[in-house]
Order: sequence, then C-alpha cells, then structure tokens
Amino acid sequence: MNKRDKNQRGQVTIFVIVAIIIVVAIGIYFVLRSSFGQINIPASIEPAYTSFLSCVESDAYTGIDVLESQGGYINLPEFEPGSGYMPFGSQLNFLGNPIPYWYYVSGNNIAKEQVPSKTDMEKQLGEFIDGKIRNCVLDNYYEQGFEISLGEPKTEVTITGSEVQVNLKMDFSAIKGEDTALVTSHKVSVNSNLGTLYDSAKTLYDYEQKNLFLENYAVDTLRLYAPVDGVELTCSPKVWNANEIFSELENATEINTLSLKVAGGDYSLKNKDNEYFVVDVPVSSGVRFINSKDWAHGFEVSPSDESMLIANPIGTQQGLGVLGFCYVPYHFVYDMQYPVLVQIYEGDEIFQFPLAVVVQGNRPREAMNGTSSSSEYPELCNYKNTFTKVTTYDSSLSPVEADISYECFGTTCLVGKTDSSGYLEDYFPQCVNGYILARAEGYADSKELYSTVQPGSSEIIMDKLYEEEISLDVGGNSNIENAIIYFVSDKNSKTIVYPEQKKVNLTEGQYEVQVYIYKNSSIKLDSTTQEQCMEVPQEGIGSLLGLTEKKCFNIEIPEQIVSNVLAGGGKQNYYILESELESSNFIRISAESLPVPKTIANLQDNQEIFDSKGLEIQFS
Repeated sequence: MNKRDKNQRGQVTIFVIVAIIIVVAIGIYFVLRSSFGQINIPASIEPAYTSFLSCVESDAYTGIDVLESQGGYINLPEFEPGSGYMPFGSQLNFLGNPIPYWYYVSGNNIAKEQVPSKTDMEKQLGEFIDGKIRNCVLDNYYEQGFEISLGEPKTEVTITGSEVQVNLKMDFSAIKGEDTALVTSHKVSVNSNLGTLYDSAKTLYDYEQKNLFLENYAVDTLRLYAPVDGVELTCSPKVWNANEIFSELENATEINTLSLKVAGGDYSLKNKDNEYFVVDVPVSSGVRFINSKDWAHGFEVSPSDESMLIANPIGTQQGLGVLGFCYVPYHFVYDMQYPVLVQIYEGDEIFQFPLAVVVQGNRPREAMNGTSSSSEYPELCNYKNTFTKVTTYDSSLSPVEADISYECFGTTCLVGKTDSSGYLEDYFPQCVNGYILARAEGYADSKELYSTVQPGSSEIIMDKLYEEEISLDVGGNSNIENAIIYFVSDKNSKTIVYPEQKKVNLTEGQYEVQVYIYKNSSIKLDSTTQEQCMEVPQEGIGSLLGLTEKKCFNIEIPEQIVSNVLAGGGKQNYYILESELESSNFIRISAESLPVPKTIANLQDNQEIFDSKGLEIQFS
C-alpha cells in the first residue's frame, strides 16, 4: 500500500466519524426537545391541572360568546344617549343586551363609528381571561388534600379563522403528598368561528358604508308606502295623516328588512324566490338583517302641520279658470332614521352588530370615505368657540327647561339644555345671523336671530301651548263631513282636518283663521283641447336680429270627475289672547255655506265668494 492510499483511507475515516457525531447530535436534540416540550406532572396531580386547563377553555368560550353577542366588545365603549333630533344612542338594546353601534349618528348630529379591530378583540379577550381564571373552582381538590396556588395571569390571544389560541403565562403550583408540580405556561386552542364571522361582518359593513344598500332599500320603501311627489286630478285638497304613514312605514321597514338576504352562505341552498331582496356581497357565512318597530327610530316629514300632510288644488283660484280643470301637485320631504341589527352565523355561532340607517331629504345619507376608520364631523358643530349665555322664560317670566341648539346655513348643532332656572352657559359655533332654537314640551318652538361672533347672552320668551277643542257649524248645522281649518300665524301655524281632528294646540298671537268646507260632487269635466300660442325667436338670420314669430300648439286636458267641491267657509283675522286660552276649552267657529257648484265656472265663482266671507269665532 502506498502513501497516497493511506491518506485517502484516513480521510474517509474522518468523514465517517464526523457523520456519526452529527447523527448522534441530531438524535440527542430531538430526544431533548421532546422531553422539554412535555410537561412532566405526577399522575396524582394531573387531574387538578386538567381541571385548571378546563377553566381556561371555559373562560375563553365565555369571552368569545360575549364578543360575538356585543359586536366585538367585552368592555363596552362609554354610552352616549340620543336626543330629540337623533333617536340613536351609541348602543342598541337587543333583548336586554346592549350592543355598540358600528355606525350611528349622535344626539348632536355627528356621524360616528366604533368598529373594533381584531387586535382589540384579542386584547379584550385576554384581559377577560385574566380577570376570570383566578376564580377557577378547584374546591374538590382542596378537599382531597391538594395544596394549589395560582400566580398573576397574563394572557395572549390569537384569533384565526376557525380557532382561538390562548397562551396563558401564570404559575400553577400544586402539592399532593410527596408529589409537586409547577407549570408556568399554559396553551389552549378553542374551536371557534369568531375570526371568520368577524371578517364576514367587516366585509359586509364596509360594503354598506361604500354602497349604502340599506339606505337604498329604505328609499324604495319610502316611495312605495308614503306620498312623496306626484300630481292628482281633483279640485279638493289631498290630505294624509302623518301618523298613519309613519305606522305603515314602520311595518314595511320591519318586514322588508327581515326579507333581505346575502348571495352565498346558506342562502344559495334555498329557493331564490325574490331576487330584489338579495344583496351581492362576497360573504360565505349566513347573514340575517333584523329591524323592529319597537326600537328607537325617527320619522319626519315636511311640509306638514303637526300630524297632517295637505296638498291644495290648483285651478280653483281666482284667475285660473282658463285651465278648465283642477289638479293637486304634492312634494313631501322625509327624514328617516332606524337601526338594523346584522347577524352573521356559522352553525350555532352568531356574531352580531347594529348600525343606523339614515335617509335625509328623501335620499340616502352621504357615504363614508373608505373603510371604517374615522368619524364625520360637520364643520359648524366641530368648532364651538364662542361663549354664550342663554335664558329661557315663559310669558310670565317663569323659567323653562328647554333643549338649546344653534342653526346656521342649514346645519343645526345641539348645544345643551337649560337647567331648572332656565339658564345655560356653553360654547356655540361661530356664525353671523344664525338662529338660537329652543324646544320644550308644552311650549311652541322658539327661534331667535343671533350672531355668535363674540361672547354674549340671549333671553328667549317661549309661548305656552294650550289645547282647545274645535266645534264647527255651517249656518247652524254642525253635521260637517269634510273640512280643513287653518290657523295661520307668523310663529305657530296649525292645520286640522275636521271632523277627524277636533283639537288644536295654540299660543297667544295674531291668526288668520281659514275654514274650507267640502261636499261630495259628481261634476264631470269632458276632455278638451285648447290652443295655446306664444312668441318664439325666428329661425335662421331672423334670430340674430331678435325677430320673433307666433307659434301655436294644442294642450290636451283630460276628462275628470270632480268628487269634492268647495261648499262653505270663510276667513277671519283674530288676535287670540293667552287669557282666552287659559279660561276656555272650546273654540266655536261658525261659517256660511256656498252654492253647490255644478260646473267648473261655478267652482271659480265659489272661490271669489269665499274670499269675501267672514267667520264667527267664540271661546267658551
């Protein structure tokens, strides 16, 4: 064997030895790692530790249940009440369980969001377990002679799609006879769809904030169940009861909201019988939308007089006889606010959160920019920097507790409430020629022009409302089938539809009392064609010279049946004293009858006669 062969054989031996050392090291590593990863607890103590881990798991499940039922919160944000302007507080009371709104409008008309992040939920769940785990019931083991002590807990939680991982740092020390155990770290994995449900809820919420699909459904419901705008051929006013409209809207909103479905989830397994109610949102979980007419909500409409919506006819007034027919145009503007509770579910697990649906001026509210991260603040309400004193009194200078707000350029900001002495000191938004508004139960709303460019004070006298019952007769006959009574005033105008309404709330002041009495009729107006001519610019070079020519066109007037006609009434100016309102319960109004019209010309004649008729008004 030569020297070269010996060197080669020596090198091979070294490689074999190194390889053996590496294999042995790896084997030792895995053995030691396995032993390090195991918790060596004596068999006598193991049942107590297993019970302790069950407590960790149980507390985790309890915390998860609270998070899911309260919109991702265990510790609720500070409660903010609503107001007469906006009915929402910051929480929805659902079956006695307060749930923070993810989106709502505060009492002073500020749009706000309170959407928890997944990190927020993990932190709150960890703190929840920290607060509960030391109450783990191990009494049975104490009775068996165990000595168990628990250290201070510090829990870290990780929420994934299908499980919640709990890592609890806490000393668990147990002694049973001669056996002892000390465990400082405890890991538990809980099966839960909390992460998946939250992700679906967040996706759906962001879709709503961008597309306002709930508001669009609300607008459709409004136009289907309430008079919004239109024209009707009739010679008598159209009258609607706002309370009845709102009641129908409440019922329709509740039913239609419950009918909403999300494409996907469990809906794809059902019959798609009405695609109109299907919302195309990329959510795999099942979704329910809930509304109840018993929850706080708000409906407002204008123009209105208390609970009545009235549209007056055109074509019966003096000088409009050329029309040859009557029609009633109407346009009402609604504001609607109501809550919707969204429930996202997988099996028996339900994650729920509420949000406010807001329709302003017959239109959906403005969409929030981007996803849930910030709140909207109207510029006027955001900068209150002028210190102002407001005092509210009645006509006898007794203090009145009133809600005070400030209006400028169409924006109204709630400021506060005067105390029992009728006094308020607070900061107001800065504005020139704005209005201080005062509202109190039992008093007419007061409005005072006031500029808040520098600190100052304002005293507001509020007029007390008195309820009076109306008694109406025509030539001594009190059997009135259909009448409208107007109390027209600069401060407190009122309208009642008689005899459905017989009570009115009035304050002292100057009124023009107008009474319109209608009777059934069957006047038939045939369809006609009228020629209408007008001067229009000439075509071609004539238009450059300002020349005009006469062009005529035909106006088709459709046939109509006049079912109600003006048959009595009149007008009367009357200054109502507060002493009259205090000492009386009835207002007796006597009017004169008019000839029952039989033609459109008679309708015009009755309007002219009506303007010359007066009324007799007595308080008793």
